[in-house]
Amino acid sequence: MPAEHTWVGIGLAGQACFFSRFLVQWIASERQGRSVVPRAFWYLSISGGLILLSYSLWRRDPVFILGQSIGLFVYLRNLVLLRREDAAR
Repeated sequence: MPAEHTWVGIGLAGQACFFSRFLVQWIASERQGRSVVPRAFWYLSISGGLILLSYSLWRRDPVFILGQSIGLFVYLRNLVLLRREDAAR
């Protein structure tokens, strides 16, 4: 049972990390008075996504695994696009 408790804690930590990205996005948008998606949003998405993917692999949940895997690709791609944009400046 202790291993299961550890994994549930890992899953909850991943969910908390993943949720925090919305708070970051909301605060950044409120400060600028318009909708923005700060770079930290994508880093939190990747962090939370990786932790949740680990948890879903442990749970052997194919739906959760698929969802997190696809999400990670999208988050990483957004960071690549942002870096490309920075390099063009």
